[in-house]
Amino acid sequence: MFRRLLPRLTAALLAGLIIAPAQAGLFDDDEARARINAMRTELSGRLDKLEASARAQLELANQIDLLKTEIARLRGENEVLSNDLANAIKRQKDFYLDLDNRLRKLETPAASTDAAPQAAPAAAAVDPAAESRDYEAALTQLRGGKYKEAAGSFIAFTKAYPNSSFLPSAHFWAASALYQQKDNIGAAEHYGKVANQWPDDSRAPDALLGLASTQQARNDNVGATRSLEKLVSRYPSSSAAQIARQRLKK
Repeated sequence: MFRRLLPRLTAALLAGLIIAPAQAGLFDDDEARARINAMRTELSGRLDKLEASARAQLELANQIDLLKTEIARLRGENEVLSNDLANAIKRQKDFYLDLDNRLRKLETPAASTDAAPQAAPAAAAVDPAAESRDYEAALTQLRGGKYKEAAGSFIAFTKAYPNSSFLPSAHFWAASALYQQKDNIGAAEHYGKVANQWPDDSRAPDALLGLASTQQARNDNVGATRSLEKLVSRYPSSSAAQIARQRLKK
């Protein structure tokens, strides 16, 4: 009986040996496809992360450029404020020296009654101490963020002291205070006065830059471009011109 079953067992064993490699090959193909799909998914995820990282870096670079521009502007304003303060202190010292000399002359025995009529014009002259005090008070308001009060104080100063050496600065800071209040028309008027009437003043480049900002805020892109080009042409080495070049590129 065993001899009769032997051929059948042999045939079944051979059939099993033939089918097994085919099943193994099919299993290998499915596993390869699964791995390829997994690699594609992983690669797609990495590409998405790279794109997101590139966008974030580009946005960061733009923010850095904006911060550099703002720092340059603030540095320029700080230099102007420091210069104004130094001038105010110098003028106050000069005033006290002049006052001391006048008092000494009045105390000398040689003073006569004929000097009284000559003292009248001096009484009508502008008091340097009051001039410095009013200007510094306006600057204090500006530093404190009281833009409305500062604008009013600087404009009042320009009317009270029309011959002051602080006049260009007073117009410039009045424009800056008005610009902070989004009064672009009023700010443009005072910025324009500084740029046109005192082109050699240290604030003239920043005045042109401020004028361009007010024009851009009113959607006057043509006027803003002209002001920026004028700034670069007149004051090419100024810090304001560097900012103007960046704006013109954009």
